[in-house]
Amino acid sequence: MKNIFPPTHWQLALLSSALLMLGSVESAHAANHREAPLTALDTKADITDWYSFVSYDDPSKVTMILNVDPFLEASNGPNYFPFDPEILYEMKIDNNFDADEDITLQFRFKTENRLPSVFTGFVGAGTGIFAPANSPNPDKFPPGTLIVPPAITALDGPGSEGLGLRQSYTITLIKGKGRNRQVVDLTNQQKLYAVPSNVGPRTMPNYNELASQGIYDLSGGVRVFAGTVDDPFYIDLGAAFDTFNFRADAFSTGIPGVFSEAQNNADDLNFAADDVAGFNVNTIAIELPIALLTKDGQQHSAADALAVLGTYATTSRPRTKEFSEKLGGKTKLANSFTQIQRMGNPLINELLIGTGDKDKFSMSEPKNDAVFANYLLDPLLARVINAAYSGAVKIPAAPRLDLAPLVFYAAPICPGCTTAQQGPIADLLRLNTGIAPTAFNSRKRMGFLAGDKAGFPNGRRVSDDVTDIAAQAVVGVLNPAFNVFPNNRVADGVNANDRAYQESFPYVAFANSGRNSRHVDPSESGCSDAGFLTLSTCPID
Repeated sequence: MKNIFPPTHWQLALLSSALLMLGSVESAHAANHREAPLTALDTKADITDWYSFVSYDDPSKVTMILNVDPFLEASNGPNYFPFDPEILYEMKIDNNFDADEDITLQFRFKTENRLPSVFTGFVGAGTGIFAPANSPNPDKFPPGTLIVPPAITALDGPGSEGLGLRQSYTITLIKGKGRNRQVVDLTNQQKLYAVPSNVGPRTMPNYNELASQGIYDLSGGVRVFAGTVDDPFYIDLGAAFDTFNFRADAFSTGIPGVFSEAQNNADDLNFAADDVAGFNVNTIAIELPIALLTKDGQQHSAADALAVLGTYATTSRPRTKEFSEKLGGKTKLANSFTQIQRMGNPLINELLIGTGDKDKFSMSEPKNDAVFANYLLDPLLARVINAAYSGAVKIPAAPRLDLAPLVFYAAPICPGCTTAQQGPIADLLRLNTGIAPTAFNSRKRMGFLAGDKAGFPNGRRVSDDVTDIAAQAVVGVLNPAFNVFPNNRVADGVNANDRAYQESFPYVAFANSGRNSRHVDPSESGCSDAGFLTLSTCPID
C-alpha cells in the first residue's frame, strides 16, 4: 500500500520547529468517552464522539452528529438522561483553511416538568390504568379514576400525557464574524422536542415510531434530531485500558491483539466483547445542504479544495453560576460561556494528548494547536504499544512526521489544497464533501485504510472502526515501511456495533430498552442485532 499521507517539506519544518519549542512529552493514556480529568467529573459536557460525513442517501448534504454524556444505563430511572439546559452545544465548520470557525450551529435545551407530583419522569400504559373497585379513599379516588395515563406514543398532543420531563430545543446558525455576522434561527418558530430515553414496552410500546417523530424537517433542506439513542461506538474498552491487553484467545496469529488476514477483512464479526453494548448516549444530529456550508455557497468536486470542510464540536458552560437563598432555589447564570470540551479527530483528542494537557486542550481553539504538536511528533501511545507487544510491533522513530497530515488540509482528503491552503496545525475532522458516499455493501469499517475513501479519516461515519484505524495509524501504517504485519493487523477484536445502524438520517440506532436492557460481558463473544454475522446474537429480553 502506498503512503497515502505524504508530508510536505514545509510541514516537516514546521513540526520540527514545534518539537524544539515544546520539549519533552507528557504522560498519556489511551482514552475514550471520559477523555479529560475535567469531563470525567462533568459527564453532561463530555463529548463522547463527533461524526461528519456526506449523507448516504443524498450526496448533496452533510450529516453531523454530536454525542455527549457517556455510558447511559438504559434502565437507570426515574429521571433518565436529559440534556443539560445550562450547556451550550455547538458544531463548528471551517471552510477557508484557517482553522477558525466560519459557521457555527448552536443548540440550547429547555426542560419542562409536566407531572410534578409523579415520582418518575415518564409513565404510561395501554389506554390508561384506572382505580379498581377496592380503591381506598373512594371520596378522593373513586373506582374508575385514571391513575396511570395512556402509554406514551407522541412527543406532543394526545399520547404525550405521560411525558413528565420533556425537553425542547432551539437551533441557531451563525455565519461570519464582525459586521458580516449573520444570525439565523433555524427553528423558525417550530417546536422541536428531544426524544426521551426508551423506558420500556409498557410505557413506550412503539418506541421506534415515537423516536421517528423526533426527526424534524426544517426549511432550506435541513433536518434535525435530538435525544437519547444507542451509543454507536464499539470497542473492547476493558482490554484497551488494561494497558492494551487485547484478548489473546480470540486470535490465531500467535501475537495477542493482532488479527489474522480473514479477521482483519471482516466488517461484521466480533471476536471480543463490545463493552459499550447496551449503553445509550445523548445525540444531536443535523443534516444540511453542502452549499450552505462551503465558502462560496456551491458544491464542489473532490479535486477542488473548496469541497473540504474542517469540523469540530464543543460544549460550553456559563462562566459563573450563582446560588442564593434569595433566588428561591434557582440559580443565576452568566450570559458568557467557557468552553469545557471540544472534539475533532478522535485519534488526537482521545489517544495522543496527555492527561496533563487534556483540560488545556479541551478548552483551547484548534487554530492554536501548534503548542500540542509534540504529542504527534513522539506519541507515547506508540511506545506503549511497542513495549506491551514486546517489540513485535515496531514503530517509526521520532519525529513522527507520518501523522502530520492529519492536522493539515492536505492530500488525500484535500488533493486540491495548495501549500497556502494547508493551514495551521489544527485538530479538525476534515471532510471532502466531493467524495460520494459508499454504498452499504461496499462500505468498509477501516475506512480510508481499506480503500473506502468516504470513511475515516475523511470525516467519520457511525460505522467506522476508529479504534482499529487509530491504533494502526499510531503504530505507523501511514508510513509504507511500517504498513506491514503485524502493525496493519493491530486491533481490539470488536468490528461491529451491537445494534444495526440506520441507513438514513439520523443514522444511529434508537435507544436501548430500559426494561429489556443487557450488556455484553468480557467473557462473552461479540454480540449484535440479527442480520449481522456474529459469533452470538443479543437476546432482546
